[in-house]
Amino acid sequence: MSKLAFAQDCSLTIRGQVTDKETHEILEFVNVYIVESGKGATTDEHGNYVINEVCPGDYHLRFSHIGCETKEQFISVNVSTEFNMEMEHAASLLEGITVIGKQSETSTQNTQILREDKISDQLDQNISNILESISGVQTIKNGNGISKPVVQGLYGNRLTILNNGIAQSGQQWGNDHSPEIDAMVANRISVVKGASALEFPGSNLGGLVLVEPSKIENEPHLHGSTSLAYNTNGRGASLNVQLHKATDLIKWKINGSLKKSGDQNTPDYFLNNTGKEEGDFAVQLEKNFGEKWFTDLYFSTFNTSLGVLRGSHIGNLTDLEAAFTSDVPFFTEETFSYAIDAPKQVVNHHLLKLHSKYFLTDEHWLDFTFSGQFNNRKEFDVRRSGRSSIPSLSLQQFTYFIQGKYNAEWKNDWYFKTGVQVNFIDNTNNPETGIIPLIPDYFSTESGVYSILTKHHKSSVFEFGVRYEYISQDVPTITQTIPREIIRYENGFHNIATSLGWAMDLSKDYNLSANVGYATRNPAVNELYSGGLHQGISGIEEGDPSLDAEKSLKSTLTFKGNKHGRFGFETHFYAQRIQDYIYLTPTQETRLTIRGAFPVFNYAQTNAIIAGFDLSGQYNFLTNFYGRLTYSYIKGSDTEKQQPLVFIPSNVLKANVNFQSNKQFLIFKNALENIQLNLGSKYVFKQVNYVLEQDFVAPPDGYFLLNLEGSAEMKIGNLNWRFFVNMSNLLDVSYRDYLNRQRYFADDIGRNITIGIRTKF
Repeated sequence: MSKLAFAQDCSLTIRGQVTDKETHEILEFVNVYIVESGKGATTDEHGNYVINEVCPGDYHLRFSHIGCETKEQFISVNVSTEFNMEMEHAASLLEGITVIGKQSETSTQNTQILREDKISDQLDQNISNILESISGVQTIKNGNGISKPVVQGLYGNRLTILNNGIAQSGQQWGNDHSPEIDAMVANRISVVKGASALEFPGSNLGGLVLVEPSKIENEPHLHGSTSLAYNTNGRGASLNVQLHKATDLIKWKINGSLKKSGDQNTPDYFLNNTGKEEGDFAVQLEKNFGEKWFTDLYFSTFNTSLGVLRGSHIGNLTDLEAAFTSDVPFFTEETFSYAIDAPKQVVNHHLLKLHSKYFLTDEHWLDFTFSGQFNNRKEFDVRRSGRSSIPSLSLQQFTYFIQGKYNAEWKNDWYFKTGVQVNFIDNTNNPETGIIPLIPDYFSTESGVYSILTKHHKSSVFEFGVRYEYISQDVPTITQTIPREIIRYENGFHNIATSLGWAMDLSKDYNLSANVGYATRNPAVNELYSGGLHQGISGIEEGDPSLDAEKSLKSTLTFKGNKHGRFGFETHFYAQRIQDYIYLTPTQETRLTIRGAFPVFNYAQTNAIIAGFDLSGQYNFLTNFYGRLTYSYIKGSDTEKQQPLVFIPSNVLKANVNFQSNKQFLIFKNALENIQLNLGSKYVFKQVNYVLEQDFVAPPDGYFLLNLEGSAEMKIGNLNWRFFVNMSNLLDVSYRDYLNRQRYFADDIGRNITIGIRTKF
C-alpha cells in the first residue's frame, strides 16, 4: 500500500489494481466497495478501480469476483490511498503450477488445492469425501460416513495426512478408520502427488494431504462466519461457527462444528444404523515477540459416533453366503431412525501444537515444533447377553512429536533446509473389552533427520533431498492358542528416502516438472501382528511377523499449460515399483466365531507395480461458460504372481459444465452476485483388472452419476451471505462401488440434496 496526495474532508480517493494470485493476470469486473458506506466501483479492462469522495476513517474493503473467494481487507484512510489486491480462484485447474521465482515455495512436486469456499460448501461431508473432487484422488469406504483418501492407489499407512503441519497419528491402519479431522478448520487442503515428501515424517509412499488453517488476519475488529447446512439423505444438519480478532496482545481464532444425521438410504431401502454425530472445536493463537520471534499455539478436538450398517454383521456362515448375493441387506427396516446402535464406532482425537520461528537474519531462521496427540477409539459389536454396550475394541494412543529445523536462503538463488525430528507413540488396549485385542499394545520411537537443497536458475528449479529414519518397536503380543502366552517382539528398522526433482517454466503459459524418489517403509504393527475380528470392515484380519520392509521407486512427470486463460490442461504420469509390497488379501475362507461369521483376510507380501495418469482439461467457451474434463487411469500389477493387485481403484471419467455470472441482480434492493452453476457427471468404470479368487464377490458394474451445484452471494446490511445447494446422484441411481467395503451387503446411497447458507461478518 502506498500513500498518495493529501486531501481534506470527504474528498479522498481509494484506488488500486486487482490481479490473479496464481497467474498474475489482471482481473476485470471485480466488484470493490466499502462495507461501512456502500460506496464502490468495478475494475476496468486493466484491473483498475477508483472509489471517490471517501472520508478519513477506518474501513473494510470487500472484493468479489466470479470464481474467486470473496475477500475483505481492513485499511485506515487518512490520505488518498492506493491498495492492490491479489485474488485466488476457488477452483482453478492450474493451481498446482510451480511458480518459478525467488519468493516461491520451492517444490517440484505436483500439488492440487481446494480452497475455503469449496470446502465450506461441503460442510456436511467428511474430509475424505471432499478430497474426491481432486483428479487422481478416490476414497476407500465402509459406507458413506466412514472413508479415507486414496492417492494414486495408496492409502492408510502409506499416505501421510498433515493436520496444521503435524502428521495425523491414530489408528490410520484401518480401512474403516476415517481421518479424525474437521475439514472446516482448513482454509485450504492440498494433495501432493510427488515421489516423496522428505520434510515430513510418516510413511508417505503415496504422497501427502495437507490440511492448512490460514494465518490470522491482522484485523482489530471481531470478525467471523456462520455456516448451516441440511442434507436430505440422512436428514442431517451441520453447523460451523468461526470467530477471529487481532489485539495488541495476541491474535486469536476459534472454530466449532456440530453435525448430526440419521439412517442414509439407497434408491430402494434404508441403510439402517448408518447415522452420525460429530462435535469439533479448534482454537488458534498467534503472538509476535518483536520483529524476529513468532509463536503460535493450536489446539483441536474431534469427537464422533458413527453407525456401521447393521446388515454387515451376520450370525452364521449360511447367512453370510446368502448376504453376499442378496439384493437387500439383512436387518433392513422400512423406518428412518437417528439412533446409533451396535455395531458402531466412537472416536475422540485431540491435538496440541506449539510452534515457534526465530529469524537469525532475513535469510536464516530456526523453526521449533512440539505437539501432542491423544486418540481414543472404541468399536462396538452386536454382542450376546446384553453386552453390546461393552466395546469389542478399545484403543488409546498418545503421540509426542518434537522437531527442530534450520532454513537458509543463500546467494545465487540457493535454498537449504534441514531438520531433526523425534516421534514417540504409545498405543494401549483397554482390558474392558474382555476379548483378545485385534492389534497388540506397543511403544514406538521414530527418529528422523532430513536435508533438502534447492537451486533456482533462470526459469528452472532443481531440488535434491535425503531423509533417514530409525524406527524401534516394542510389542508384547498375546498368542491366539491356549494356554495364552505373551511373546515380546523388539524390532528395529532403518528407513531411507531420497528425491530428485526438476521443474521449468517453458514459457509464461507452460510448465514441465519431473520427480523421482526412492523410499523404504517398515511394516506397521497391524501388518505384523493383527489377529482377530476387525468389526468396522466385518472381517477377520491376520498379520505376519515375518514381513520385510517395503522398497519403493516412484517417478512422476507433469506437463501443464494455460493459454491466455482460455484453455488449460494438466497431464500427470506416474509409475511406482514397490518391492515387498504389503497388502491385505482375502483368503476365500469364511470363519464362524462366537461373534458371528466373517470373511478372513491375511497380510501378505509381493512385488508390485502401480502406474497410471491423471488428465485434466478446461476450455472457456464464453466469458461465463467453461467446460472441464478429467480422466484418471490406474493399474496395479503383482509382478511376482503375474496377476492384478487387489483393491486398486477403478478408472474414473468426469465432465463438468460451469456457468458464472458477473452481473448483479437486485432482490429487495439487495444485489445477488457471483452466481455459479455447475453440472457435473462422473463415470466409474468397472474394475476388470482382477482375479475372481482374490475377493469374495466379483467387482460391481460401472456406474454413472449426475451432480448439480449452485451458489450465489448477497450483502444484506453489514453481513455477507453465501447461499449454496449441492445435488449428488441426481438421477437416484442404484450402484455399488468397488472400493466401498459395504458393497458386499448393500447398494451405495441414493440422491442427496444439501442446502446451505453461510454468513460472514
